[in-house]
Amino acid sequence: MTERVPARWLVLVVRVPAEPSRHRVAVWRELRRIAALSLGQGAWVVPDAPVFTDGVARVIELAQRGEGEVVVMDAAGRAEPDAARLEELFTAERAEEWAEFLADCGKFDAEIDKEIRNRKFTMAELEEEEQSLERLRRWYRDIKARDVFGAPAAVEAEQQLKHCADRLADYTEQVFQALHQM
Repeated sequence: MTERVPARWLVLVVRVPAEPSRHRVAVWRELRRIAALSLGQGAWVVPDAPVFTDGVARVIELAQRGEGEVVVMDAAGRAEPDAARLEELFTAERAEEWAEFLADCGKFDAEIDKEIRNRKFTMAELEEEEQSLERLRRWYRDIKARDVFGAPAAVEAEQQLKHCADRLADYTEQVFQALHQM
């Protein structure tokens, strides 16, 4: 049996003056965007993986712009339960993101149903639905990139995104037929 290698982490200790608050907010938003896990009181952690490199650099830049600083340290859980707990917390946050993504896929599906039910087969509506699907695709790619430990809902999310794409293809065909009376 091979022993599981614990994940490596980057710990970011962030200090930014309270005023003006826009700098603290910008740093906080970037930390959230890169899926950093808050450990409390200005301490954040992300897996030490290439997908987080640019985001960490941006956090540092934003903090410095606000007259603050970020100390970045390499870390691993001291014991297997510590490493497992960090991975569990990080994956739980990805699971929440996937749940929200899946809910939006459901809204997309319902929107297509509504347009078909109302026989709203216009180019303007089609373009709006295409933009919605593209937003879902970007969001999926972003979450998938951050989901380095593979939250269970990722598989369902991929299936639902494909379902949404299939629904749009069907709706596109109906719009085409309605507009061209073929």
